Amino acid sequence: MLIPEISLTYQTLIRFYRHFGNRVSVVNSTLSAGERADQFERARRGEIDVIIGPRSALFTPFRHIGVIVIDEEHEPSYKNEAMPKYHAREVAIEIARMHHAVVVLGSATPSLESYYHAERGDYRRYILSRRLTGGALPSVHICDMRAEMKAGNRSIFSEQLQSLLEQRLNAGEQSMLFLNRRGVMGFVSCRACGHVMKCPHCDVALTQHAGGKLVCHYCGYTQPEVRVCPVCGSPYIAGFRAGTEQVEQLVKKMYPTARVLRMDADTTARKGSYEKILSDFANEEADILIGTQMIVKGHDFPKVTLVGILLADLSLGSSDYRAAERTFQLLTQAAGRAGRGERPGEVVIQTYEPDHYAIRYAAAQDYRGFYEEEIQYRRLMCYPPVWHMMAVQVQDRDEDTALLLAGEFRRLCDGMEKNVSDGSIIIGPAAAQISRIRDYYRYAVYVKNEKYDKLVRYKDRMEERWEELIRSEPRFRGTQVQFDFDPVNPY
Repeated sequence: MLIPEISLTYQTLIRFYRHFGNRVSVVNSTLSAGERADQFERARRGEIDVIIGPRSALFTPFRHIGVIVIDEEHEPSYKNEAMPKYHAREVAIEIARMHHAVVVLGSATPSLESYYHAERGDYRRYILSRRLTGGALPSVHICDMRAEMKAGNRSIFSEQLQSLLEQRLNAGEQSMLFLNRRGVMGFVSCRACGHVMKCPHCDVALTQHAGGKLVCHYCGYTQPEVRVCPVCGSPYIAGFRAGTEQVEQLVKKMYPTARVLRMDADTTARKGSYEKILSDFANEEADILIGTQMIVKGHDFPKVTLVGILLADLSLGSSDYRAAERTFQLLTQAAGRAGRGERPGEVVIQTYEPDHYAIRYAAAQDYRGFYEEEIQYRRLMCYPPVWHMMAVQVQDRDEDTALLLAGEFRRLCDGMEKNVSDGSIIIGPAAAQISRIRDYYRYAVYVKNEKYDKLVRYKDRMEERWEELIRSEPRFRGTQVQFDFDPVNPY
């Protein structure tokens, strides 16, 4: 049983214990290597029947696997970002084939890849048309923060959200405030009209760099920093940052009697802190839970009747072609936390882009509508799942060496495409989203093609060339190269 977040372990484990008793175990990152080995040994000896954990749980040495369930299968954490860059979904399907087992992919907002395969008949699709816990879907309000700004409200909370929070506190009901921080890497947008500075060639947000530059991390396009919005002429244009700690302080100031919990990377650093925060909130020891994406994934709190989504469009500004998909999934998942019990729920989506299709379809809880629009964009721009894409990642302590090898790969790919005319699209080299980590400079080249095996040929030829360069030029011996097929996160 795979789960994407350690924060879901407690809730999932309790449910499985109720059905299977002590035949259930857990592996996750909080266990030591010895503790993890103990659980794997118990599975090998047949002492347990169910293992719960993140993608690494796939390698539990059960002798006879019958079913692999991947909960929230759309989550990017199922892709291993270190070498080997495997995706848990693909590995699960191969393991199931070897054991003649079944794979169940579960999600209220399936990845476009999975839904695309279901549409083509590669996967069998089952649809849950109603909530298993009963009750109607929550009422969703889209709050235009541009209008709030024009009305003089400079707060991170809209007037409507403030009013609904007060109502819930007076009624003794619980609320959740979700801060959408995923994928934010210093993009620039206008607070008056919502316009985001985008690359004219790749249709992804430009990233703000030091030195007054806006850069595309797919093709390397660069332009000077913008001081005035090119759409409406407003001077209110800049990068935007906000954190859960600031939100918590503001909530306590506005509602001094409210009991507030915060769940983020800082408050969950200690072992057992996930379970403590979630159990305290489930036991109604707090009125408001504030957090990032870890609070909106699959949690079931029947007393929560209000979810406020702050900065809903921040992830739309991510320099990633999946930005709309990630935003739709996050907002839909967040909205699904409200009204899961007997009382009806309400959701407030605060956004500077109320007309964006990801926002509109999330508010309507309309996955099919979103898919139809998003897949057309992917088809037009030759992005996965319609096409395949390979990211070639080059790192070296010497920036010139990294850029030289990335440039060599680009020239090699151009030559191959010219010879065979296979329709490949080659992009880069461009500086990575984080251009230097631990003193390694990072560059990327992207190759796109409809056929996966054609990308494999490009990869094989680049590996051959890299080995030739290592033998002939010592400067490349310390260079690191990675090949990532259909990358889940921008490099």
